[in-house]
Amino acid sequence: MRRALDFARQTEIFRRFQAANPAPAGELEHADAFTLLVAVVLSAQATDAGVNKATRGLFARAATPAAMVALGEERLVEAIRTIGLFRQKARNVIALSQILIERYAGTVPDSRAALQALPGVGRKTANVVLNIAFGHPAQAVDTHVFRVANRTGIAPGRDVLAVERALEDNLPVQFQRHAHHWLILHGRYICTARQPRCGSCPISDICLFEEKTP
Repeated sequence: MRRALDFARQTEIFRRFQAANPAPAGELEHADAFTLLVAVVLSAQATDAGVNKATRGLFARAATPAAMVALGEERLVEAIRTIGLFRQKARNVIALSQILIERYAGTVPDSRAALQALPGVGRKTANVVLNIAFGHPAQAVDTHVFRVANRTGIAPGRDVLAVERALEDNLPVQFQRHAHHWLILHGRYICTARQPRCGSCPISDICLFEEKTP
């Protein structure tokens, strides 16, 4: 496993990310905590662009837990058929919507444990909702974050939980709120899996990746 950068270099990396993009945002379209939760559940093994294309029509018809339950599983399946695993996802969205009505008066709880108890919601999904909808400095570690954190030495870890903990434990407080957004965007557009764009990378002089590309 790659060694970790020291505190000063970690700080400099996120200072540069912040300077380039002071307020990064997630790319899933949503209006509130509920539509964000649904969008993130639907995004598993799917692209944000594909999810956004499906949810534009869906949220025009059902943007609350009650409206989603009223829509029903079969009509939800038709609305999200272009997304992978659409039947299981539809089942989960209807079930979590029913639970939100019964246990939380139709609101999305701002608790990781409560969110993870919902059908189709894992730790990463819960952290996305906590971060974006509620402003908590939760670190959602997806494949991009995991790759960038390990490749660069920002927060190396053997699994996603180890990377999440390393980010939470080591990064300066002022960068915690947006850290996973910066890492996702960096991994999606610069530090890509097969052919990283090291020549365009704002942190290439600090990054520990040895096989740098032009």
